[in-house]
Amino acid sequence: MTVHDTIMAALAEDIGNGDHSSLACINPAIQGEMRLLAKADGIIAGIDVAREVLHCVDPAIKMECFKQDGDEIHKGDVVFIISGSSQKMLTAERTLLNFMQRMSGIATTARKYADVVKGTKTRILDTRKTTPNMRVFEKYAVQLGGCTNHRFGLFDMVMLKDNHIDFAGGIENAIDKTRKYLSDNNLDLKIEIETRNLEEVKRVLDHGGVDRIMLDNFTPELVKEAVRLIDGRVETEASGNITLDNMRGYAEAGVDFISVGALTHHIASLDLSLKVIK
Repeated sequence: MTVHDTIMAALAEDIGNGDHSSLACINPAIQGEMRLLAKADGIIAGIDVAREVLHCVDPAIKMECFKQDGDEIHKGDVVFIISGSSQKMLTAERTLLNFMQRMSGIATTARKYADVVKGTKTRILDTRKTTPNMRVFEKYAVQLGGCTNHRFGLFDMVMLKDNHIDFAGGIENAIDKTRKYLSDNNLDLKIEIETRNLEEVKRVLDHGGVDRIMLDNFTPELVKEAVRLIDGRVETEASGNITLDNMRGYAEAGVDFISVGALTHHIASLDLSLKVIK
């Protein structure tokens, strides 16, 4: 589903057979202006999405921007002003805000995580824990906040997690079967494998055939030991029970990546409002 298709589906969900509130009381000839106001501090995201929402509702609506995606905003800031058909702007209002508030909440959260690891080599990754059909928007917001996207879906990287390994009959079988599958299907995909302890890390290193080792639910001390064992032979990623409070310790342990599902599935939307300019 494209960005345009997703926006059209969101509008269809909201409008149904008509915005009867606006149609009932506002003359279609009335023109007006509205401004998007920040009601909290954060990182703004989704301006381009808002522009597309407006265009889908009425291409004649104009937008004057005072901020751009990724900018830091403060309570009371005017992000943009839109002008055009009053009816049409009200029809677009909620869909526009739904996208922007969630995206800005994610970007704001991502910035907090990115700031914690500043000065280290570690990059913060998102995960596939996203809202259905919203992944492209949410992962874009992660980037705007200063973090990095992991794989987009099941199709662009192989990740052998504990369940894959157990069903496949062990670490070595999972790796060998995966490499054969990729070769047989002429697929050039990186392979990441999850490990649950240092013994499994050693087994992966002895067997080879992967590009990245995930260190799942390791302590910072164990991550440091694993990074020493791996010694740059493959990329390293820490995951599991990592929070803003303990993240710095994992980064200082020398891991290449830290993946955080909370970047997209445990965030508060940023408070924004679209108000008429009288």
